[in-house]
Amino acid sequence: MKIQVLGTGCPKCRKLAENAEAAAKELALDYELEKVTDINKIMEFGVMMTPTLVVDGAVKVVGKASSVEEIKGLLK
Repeated sequence: MKIQVLGTGCPKCRKLAENAEAAAKELALDYELEKVTDINKIMEFGVMMTPTLVVDGAVKVVGKASSVEEIKGLLK
């Protein structure tokens, strides 16, 4: 599973990355976490707000740092 966090490194972006990693670990998933900070790459996903959570190429969350529990629901 590929988990990507799109964002420029703001506090909400960092929190989303932390929560996504915690959720994947709690679910014992085989995953790769990538932080995408390049604005051009972020724009390729067609999102206008960060942070954004992308799972296996599909945009799941835009504009907020979802909780660990919310993310676990998206990763199942």
